[in-house]
Amino acid sequence: MNFRVTHTTRYLYSAPVGLCRNQACLLPRDTGRQNCLSSHLQIEPSPSDLRERRDFFGNRLTHFAIQQPHKELQVTAKSEVSVAAADPEILANANQRTWEQIVRDLETERSRDVLAALPFLYDSPFIKESRQLADYARPSFPAGRPLIEAVSDLMQRIYHDFTYDPGVTSISTPLAEVLKNRRGVCQDFAHVLIGAMRAFCLPARYVSGYLLTHPPEGEEKLVGADASHAWVSVWAPGIGWVDFDPTNNMIPQDEHITIAYGRDFQDVSPVTGVILGGGAHQVEVAVDVLPTQAEARA
Repeated sequence: MNFRVTHTTRYLYSAPVGLCRNQACLLPRDTGRQNCLSSHLQIEPSPSDLRERRDFFGNRLTHFAIQQPHKELQVTAKSEVSVAAADPEILANANQRTWEQIVRDLETERSRDVLAALPFLYDSPFIKESRQLADYARPSFPAGRPLIEAVSDLMQRIYHDFTYDPGVTSISTPLAEVLKNRRGVCQDFAHVLIGAMRAFCLPARYVSGYLLTHPPEGEEKLVGADASHAWVSVWAPGIGWVDFDPTNNMIPQDEHITIAYGRDFQDVSPVTGVILGGGAHQVEVAVDVLPTQAEARA
């Protein structure tokens, strides 16, 4: 499917900001199933410095600075992407190996694919090793179980055990608290799945992006009512990375749009930076994910 995505982040300050320097991770990357057809950022006020680079994981990062006083900052990313569905034959092939075999591969092999997966095996800023995560994951990983079957079971358990509840967590909420209260949002559920995987020495990475939403039957889609989304990719040797969405209990197909991936949310935060001044501030975010006209007519 082809999509047009608009993501606007607006900062309102109670006092003028004299200087800001920011990093945006808002432009889609190409993947094995996704092609970014076009993308650009609109920044108001106009930045005095603007440049793009690739980070360690290959994500597209935009750095910009504004050196004039301002009480409002608006960053809008506009992109067009094409996404293909996952090949079911690939998933079937990935499910032929047990999770223990993959752990042994990681211990003994040093191929390019294995080395690329290792950064997603260890602790990261928001995901630390814990006995609680291992205990939670253990029922999904009996001896001899195929990897994809084990991860699918874990994903389903998170979906049924946890309640989607916006507002009860923030990015600073410890993962142990999320695991205890069983409430949160997509980034929390992704962190739980990643931490549980790593507890069994299996690489997993955090994926940021968007999911096409469908309004209730008979109602129009509201402008700006979509949101950023997060899910997980799990490494399967010889196959590559396989996506799992614990928030929706599904293996993503052609309605998930990838922006970036990293060890956890900190690696792919949409907008970060520093400011001088500003006082209290308010943040407004609006996201629209729409099939292109050709897709809509189809």
